[in-house]
Amino acid sequence: MIGTSGTAGDERGPTCSRAQCGGAAAWNINWRNPRIHGIDRVKVWLACDEHRDFLRDYLDTRGFPVVVTELGTVVSSVGAP
Repeated sequence: MIGTSGTAGDERGPTCSRAQCGGAAAWNINWRNPRIHGIDRVKVWLACDEHRDFLRDYLDTRGFPVVVTELGTVVSSVGAP
């Protein structure tokens, strides 16, 4: 499920991180695991419109801070320390 962005030479561009999706990514799911990473460590999954809420909820139910942004938007931190 973790980051499956398009690779160099891949004409499809960035794709959704949801397992077996492969749809065009339109969203960044920015998150971190506060038990092992500081506030400035941001991990990014990519999501298509269909799986944006699924991926956000998956992380949120595990207690991970999550911020959803449009594809390509850079986030420097997620959640309070």
